[in-house]
Amino acid sequence: METEELSFPGSTGSELAGTFHRPEGTARGSVLLAHCFTCSKDLHTMTRLATGLAEAGYAVLRFDFTGLGESEGEFATTTVANDVRDLTAAATALIDRGYGPCGLLGHSLGGAAALLATRKLHTVRSVVTLGAPSTPEHVRHHFMTADDDGTGDTIRVTIGGREFDIGRGFLDDLDDHDQRGAIADLDRPLLVVHAVDDEVVGVDEGERIFAAAHQPKAFYPLLDADHLLSRRASAERALDVIRSWFDATL
Repeated sequence: METEELSFPGSTGSELAGTFHRPEGTARGSVLLAHCFTCSKDLHTMTRLATGLAEAGYAVLRFDFTGLGESEGEFATTTVANDVRDLTAAATALIDRGYGPCGLLGHSLGGAAALLATRKLHTVRSVVTLGAPSTPEHVRHHFMTADDDGTGDTIRVTIGGREFDIGRGFLDDLDDHDQRGAIADLDRPLLVVHAVDDEVVGVDEGERIFAAAHQPKAFYPLLDADHLLSRRASAERALDVIRSWFDATL
C-alpha cells in the first residue's frame, strides 16, 4: 500500500488537504471518507478505516473539510452546505485520479453530509454512516452551554476539550437541510453502523436513519464502543462489517 498527500479546491475555493491510499495491485473499488464535526482526516477513526480498507484492496481518500486539519479556509465561516460541496469536490478528485464510482463513508456529522451529498453524486454506489445523526440539527446541543451574549458573528464553543469559533451562519444553515428526505430518496445501498453506548450521538439517531431508508439497507449495532471507536478492537469490528458491505455493494 502506498500513500500520497494531495490537495484540491474546496467549496470556498480554499485548498483542501487529502491523503490518498493506493492499494497494491489493481484496486477493487474506491472509498471516500468524511470525518466528524471539528475533527480531521488524521483522527485515528479515519486512519484505521482508511488503512484497513486499502489493505483489503480499495483505493481510499480521506480529507480535511474546509478550515480543519491541514485544509485552508476559515472554519468559522463554513456550514453543512459547505461540507456537502467539499464532499463533491473530494469525489471529483477521486474521479480525476481514475477511481470511480466509489463508496462513501461518513462519520458523525460527516455522515449527515454524506447522506445529503449522495443525491448529487451519481458516482457514489454505496453509502455507510458511522455514528451519524438523523438530521444536521442534532449538533445544536453542542452549543447549549456556549459563551454567547447574542452579539457578534461567531460563538465560542468547547467540543472535546478544544475551543472553536462557530459562525452564526452555521447555526442558521442547520435547519435548511432535509436529511430524512435525502435518506428516503437515496436509491443506493445504505449501511448504518452505530455504537449502542454512543454518548455523543445516541443510537436512536442511527435507528432513525435506518427507518427512513429503503432497501437495500442494514443496521449494525456496535457493542462496547464509543463515538470515536477509541478502542482498537471496536474499530476492527466496525472495519470488518464495513469492508464486507463494500465488498457486496461496490
